[in-house]
Amino acid sequence: MRVVLAPFIFLIHLPLQLINLAFWGLLIITFGLIKLIAPKWLCNQLLNPLMNCFLLWFGQVSVWFIRVFNNVRLEYNIAGELSTEHWYLIMANHISYLDIILMIQFAHGRIPPPKFFLKKELIWMPFVGLGAWALDMPFMRRYSQAFVAKHPHLRGKDIETTRKSCEKFKDQPTTVINFVEGTRFTPEKHASKQSRFECLLPPKAGGIAFTLAAMGELFTNILDVSLAYPDNTRHPMLEMLAGQMRRIVIDVQVLPVDNDVIGDYFENASFKARFQQWLNGVWAAKDERLKQILGS
Repeated sequence: MRVVLAPFIFLIHLPLQLINLAFWGLLIITFGLIKLIAPKWLCNQLLNPLMNCFLLWFGQVSVWFIRVFNNVRLEYNIAGELSTEHWYLIMANHISYLDIILMIQFAHGRIPPPKFFLKKELIWMPFVGLGAWALDMPFMRRYSQAFVAKHPHLRGKDIETTRKSCEKFKDQPTTVINFVEGTRFTPEKHASKQSRFECLLPPKAGGIAFTLAAMGELFTNILDVSLAYPDNTRHPMLEMLAGQMRRIVIDVQVLPVDNDVIGDYFENASFKARFQQWLNGVWAAKDERLKQILGS
């Protein structure tokens, strides 16, 4: 029955999700413009917390719509204690734009409001781009090695962006979210990158290592988050909008932050090798959990 109704559900559900995005996005952008002329103390004590609340409520309402239009089971598997008063670095896999909505909703009442590392192109996405800018989220521009070789002055620009963004996150408890694969998982990307992981793309170590170097003394824990849509692996976002989503799994492993993961990744060759080994170990364990969740 739901297959027959899918086009009609889509035509109702999509506009409601867009209205929700536009409503909270416009509120965040409006207060973001006020921040341009407001004193720093007012931003820290009033405007930023209020805008973070808008972000969290966007996630809550969006997931409420998902529950209304889908016969879906949301599973939260959390191995460890969480707090809204701590700083966290989240390392997550990336499957769909739906991941972002789910991570925002997951943060509500569990951990501090999230800050995402976003692709530069998303600055032009209606409501999302300016809203993320207003919330001080970093926009990253990734260059290929060939491009950097032709334009060496651009080397390290992403790292500099990370450093400046991390400085803003030190004022209040924050969750920094990094989709460590750098792009959404697809079978085509998995094959082209010759990934040794069955359910994941190879992790990119540089950005996460620099974030730890810049904020390691603040992070209470690293959260290894694994997202999965076991019954909707092809097009999760579209199937969710059409009422076809069946099960969503958010698996969270609470990891320690110690001296083994904090160091100079770009100048210390031995630390770089150790960090890559550690990250690949985390990714291998994540891959095993995802295989169990997906039943592969």
